[in-house]
Amino acid sequence: MQLPSIENDFQSSHASLLRSSFARLMGSELLDGDSGVSESDFARAMFESPIVVVSHGTQEDPIFNYGNQAALNLFELDWVDFTQLPSRKSAEPLNRAERARLLNAVTNNGFIDDYSGVRISSTGRRFLIPTAIVWNVIDEVGKFRGQAATFSNWRFI
Repeated sequence: MQLPSIENDFQSSHASLLRSSFARLMGSELLDGDSGVSESDFARAMFESPIVVVSHGTQEDPIFNYGNQAALNLFELDWVDFTQLPSRKSAEPLNRAERARLLNAVTNNGFIDDYSGVRISSTGRRFLIPTAIVWNVIDEVGKFRGQAATFSNWRFI
């Protein structure tokens, strides 16, 4: 799969935004040991982490704007295709209503730390995520910038 440049401005600044948003809402680090790591080193560590990290923007039909290598592998997409995918398409049509309910709960509460659901890769492989954290991405001035999710366990079904 084609790897994005981890050193580019978007990668570093977006990784920093996800990191700080998560820390403010959850009171903990997004990645173990991320405290005190430089922005560019954190961006690289997050992209290479075995823990899935994804985010989408604020469009009416939100489009993924970040997926680390674990996410790209799981969804069976390269960076370019993943960052053009409406996030709703990561769920099967029957699960989209549940996904919408989840995102509304996150919007209203700031985060949820017990999401469980089925997702689907670009080739149709279904997988269950037993526990994920989904949070609002809020910048340093309080502006809503989208939503993100992280999880470390899944199984194909």
